[in-house]
Amino acid sequence: MKTKDQLDKITKTNINKSVNQPSSKQPEFNKDTGTGKKKKSRKKTHKGRKGAGNKPKPQPDVINHNALAICSECQTDLTMQPVVETVNRIIEDIPNIPDKTIISQEVQERKWCSTCAKIVSSMSEIALPRSDIGLRALCLIAYLWVVSAISLPGIAAFLNSFFRLSLSTAGISKMVIRLANIMLPVYDEILQDVKGGNIIFADETGWRVKGVLWWLWIFANKRAAYYWPDKLRGSIVVEKILGSVFSGVLVTDAWHAYMKIICIKQTCMAHLFRKIRKFRDAYPQYYSILLFYRKLRRLLIDGERLQVTRKELGEEVFARRLAFLHTRLNNLLAWKNPNVILKDVIAKVARQADYILTFVEYEGVPNHNNYGEYIIKKGILKRKVSGGSMSKEGVKAYAVLQSIAQTCHLRKLSFLTFLSTSLVCYIRTGMPLMLGKYESQLLDREKKAA
Repeated sequence: MKTKDQLDKITKTNINKSVNQPSSKQPEFNKDTGTGKKKKSRKKTHKGRKGAGNKPKPQPDVINHNALAICSECQTDLTMQPVVETVNRIIEDIPNIPDKTIISQEVQERKWCSTCAKIVSSMSEIALPRSDIGLRALCLIAYLWVVSAISLPGIAAFLNSFFRLSLSTAGISKMVIRLANIMLPVYDEILQDVKGGNIIFADETGWRVKGVLWWLWIFANKRAAYYWPDKLRGSIVVEKILGSVFSGVLVTDAWHAYMKIICIKQTCMAHLFRKIRKFRDAYPQYYSILLFYRKLRRLLIDGERLQVTRKELGEEVFARRLAFLHTRLNNLLAWKNPNVILKDVIAKVARQADYILTFVEYEGVPNHNNYGEYIIKKGILKRKVSGGSMSKEGVKAYAVLQSIAQTCHLRKLSFLTFLSTSLVCYIRTGMPLMLGKYESQLLDREKKAA
């Protein structure tokens, strides 16, 4: 027979194990307070977002005339009947599945260059050097692997079924690893873009490499996402990526590895609220837990309001109200005569007290790490589909290509177009086209077109 202390210990362990599983997209402090009363639903008064609805169909590439020769009802011959009226329909479809792949023979000339004093060769821009698979196929493989999260056997089956291209999983693996190695300069550029931002969202999730537990880390801002695989889950990884000092705000789930870096920090309040709710549900007899939850939730809502109205209030009033918020937090943590469970809850919140109200002082900083969890979901989906990686080179290749794909998505760029353009640049110069330069080229084209 287990004692009450032993049962409480088991309950706390189970809560700590399940607390990091997000239950919905709704902010934690907007969820029910456990009173059983349903909130009155507000009528939606806002209009639909701009651009919602069906887009106009493009101009047709081909016009097909469907003659009516026989009545569809009674099979009467209508060949000699005049046309009463016509109805136009615009239909979009995909090309037919090809009967075979496009096979091209690339004839490359070699000539003597008196300036270089050596024989030079012309180059084909439809495939990487020493590769017999074209860039279109290679870029599609990369897209299917990282964006669509399809496994290597799934990619092989897809290419064979829809394009009549027969490739082995080992061959595809070598291709994406080589591609990732070529794109390493772009990968490094993304890291610099992340470190140059004012806010960094960080998170990590488990990953398997040949069945051994690794970790897939993400460091992201609103314009760039950097994925990093590592055997370790400690502070040494954070320092390796961000350095020991960061001048911006770091938003995390309060994992101790992030605490070692010197910077301004904001803890994810969604994690804390989720944990308190778990304790509240596990111990409904303790009303004080629910009361503590409500007061902390009210504090966060007031903090959000103060963050938004800072300019209207002026710096003097803002500073006074911010100080009052800190006083309310300190008073909340100094709860009189808490029971054993609430005492444990307060201790968990107190450990993050210095990082709870950071968001109020900095524009654009949220009080949660939902964005970091959104970025890492791509890796979680890939892990569920593929079960991890079979080599260190494979997981590194995934991190490189996923970083580029996600960054393109955040910047509203086509991953396929950028990748193919960057690879053509690599064929010509030996270096891939960087993302920053690619964006500049697009802006120049838009200016010229305007």
